[in-house]
Amino acid sequence: MKRKKIAYIFYIIIALAVFGVITQLFGNTRNFLMGMFMMLGFAVAIFALLYFVVNRSRGSSDEMKKYKQAVKQSKSKYQQTTPKKPKQPESFNRKYPRTRNGKKRPTHLRVIEGNKSKAKGKDRATF
Repeated sequence: MKRKKIAYIFYIIIALAVFGVITQLFGNTRNFLMGMFMMLGFAVAIFALLYFVVNRSRGSSDEMKKYKQAVKQSKSKYQQTTPKKPKQPESFNRKYPRTRNGKKRPTHLRVIEGNKSKAKGKDRATF
């Protein structure tokens, strides 16, 4: 019962807020829009201030510079060059697409070998 009272009070507060916004919008549009833009401007300014303060404190440390340099060096070392494929004559084109001889298994699955030839002593359904 107490929950219903709180819900009704909450709905009344929301309705009054919507009514106040609508009356401000139609009754005093200029001040309403100025207030909204000022509030938006303050929010953007505070967000930008916090963003730059947090970024500066994180900063690019010496460790991060070394890591980025190592990544760059690793990419240049292991860069794979794609060899050019020789052009095949047009008569070599196949009419039918290639079919795979077997299904390719996903690499993250593997078969666990077990004793499948060994029969179980009891049938589980007949306990």
